[in-house]
Amino acid sequence: MKNGKKISIWERYLTNEIGIEFKACLYFFAILFYYCVYRMVNGSFEADIIHMAEMILTCYIMGYIQVYLFWNFDESEKQGLKEWAGMLICTCLYGGVSFLFKWFDRNIWVTLGLGAYILLTYICVFIIYRSKRRIDDKKLNEELKMFQTKHKK
Repeated sequence: MKNGKKISIWERYLTNEIGIEFKACLYFFAILFYYCVYRMVNGSFEADIIHMAEMILTCYIMGYIQVYLFWNFDESEKQGLKEWAGMLICTCLYGGVSFLFKWFDRNIWVTLGLGAYILLTYICVFIIYRSKRRIDDKKLNEELKMFQTKHKK
């Protein structure tokens, strides 16, 4: 709340957009890392710039899908059936796009490996967000206690 008022639609939208931007960067880095390892294992130290453009565009689209269609599952309080469904659907979409655009030369095993890697990434991001919320809660409670003791005098 700002000055005793509810958060405006603009502020809510802006918060979502910042979250999507962060997700796109985070998941792009993760996928690009996997892609680079794949390329190096196959003897190449070059990455296809078209693949990278497809990856970042896919990550932005997936960010919107995660936030607006799948309940922002990686930032949720718990991982229930609904959140796991979102994770699995998004993972399949990433795998499908990677297969369609030949990021991994349509190698089914490498694509399945990407899926496992994306799921692991989602779980790690969930744990990080949950930990950050707990730390932020502790900090806010400490600040509230300091404020209360300061204004009791």
